[in-house]
Amino acid sequence: MKFGKNICILNVGGTKYAFTREVIKDFPLRRVSRLHSCSSEKEVLEVCDDYDRERNEFFFDRHSEAFVFIMLYVRSGKLRFVPQMCELSFYNEMIYWGLESSHLEFCCQRRLEDRMSDTYTYFSEDDMKAEVESRGEEEQVSRFAPDRGSARWLERMRRTFEEPASSIAAQILASVSVVFVIMSMVILCASTLPDWDTAKNNTVEEHRIIEAVCIGWFTAECIVRFIVSRDKSLTGENPQLQRAGVTLRVLRMMRIFWLIKLARHFLGLQTLGLTLRRCYREMVMLLVFVCVAMAIFSALAQLLEHGLDLETSNEDYASIPASCWWVIISMTTVGYGDMYPITIPGRVLGGVCVVSGIVLLALPITFIYHSFVQCYHELKFRSARCVRSLSSEFLN
Repeated sequence: MKFGKNICILNVGGTKYAFTREVIKDFPLRRVSRLHSCSSEKEVLEVCDDYDRERNEFFFDRHSEAFVFIMLYVRSGKLRFVPQMCELSFYNEMIYWGLESSHLEFCCQRRLEDRMSDTYTYFSEDDMKAEVESRGEEEQVSRFAPDRGSARWLERMRRTFEEPASSIAAQILASVSVVFVIMSMVILCASTLPDWDTAKNNTVEEHRIIEAVCIGWFTAECIVRFIVSRDKSLTGENPQLQRAGVTLRVLRMMRIFWLIKLARHFLGLQTLGLTLRRCYREMVMLLVFVCVAMAIFSALAQLLEHGLDLETSNEDYASIPASCWWVIISMTTVGYGDMYPITIPGRVLGGVCVVSGIVLLALPITFIYHSFVQCYHELKFRSARCVRSLSSEFLN
């Protein structure tokens, strides 16, 4: 800060706090610490709402009581909600000062998640960070006027390709992309039919044209996405795959993963992906449960069916790895019937294995279900907001 006095006064909703410049420089709240890097009053007014040069006083038109609790977090390291204040309003204050939900105490985090789920509203931290980044880009663009038009054009192109609900042109582009994905998947699935070779020989030119058009579309889309992307960092390919020399047939079969692109256009697939990303701890816990139960039951099954009586031993359970297949099929209640116990102790163990599988798989499901509902409401709210913006854009 190249102006003002050594003592800085923060006026938040009428409550004043006095700090030195050194304290402001390393202040835990990002919005306050940004004042130290300001070199003019114009830059100061971009951070706060008003500035008194004579008193060196920075005014913030924010909730004063909420800032008291935020200051308690700065001093003690514990952040809790203000009593008799809406959780979402306090969370909005946190976002303004540069805090995230992870700074809250665990009990308050649960309250915030429940509140967001009940109101079908979710203020995503990723969205807030993206908004802050976009504001920073706009500030940089305003400093360099000649590049302003090109930067806006690149940002508009990026939103068109990355966010199908951002505009009518984005929706049209997304629809065309879905058509090409479906067309490519149909050709890929049809190529595995027994009569495909005969049909391909008769209409070889048509098939080549269709495949060439699909590949050309995906290549052009990939190039444009790379040009307009914000992060163009390149990562090297796996050297093991290069040494292995992946065959052309495997590469062609990899086209099936293009179906993942459909998640960009369907709310259900987006909800599933977001739920899996946020519930990875519960998924790891579920995997640990299954692995521990598999190790125990497979060892017991091999002992009861093969290890005790060698004369009437069940060859399907000759080893513990072979028994693992029976355990996982029994725990998930699939029951193919390709292998099953023949001794009475083995059948009793099979019943215990099935019941244990139902209980163990059901334990983390509650957490995953609540996260799925929350993610669904969040994405549904975003979709409704995008639809309203598109409607206003179309009317204008």
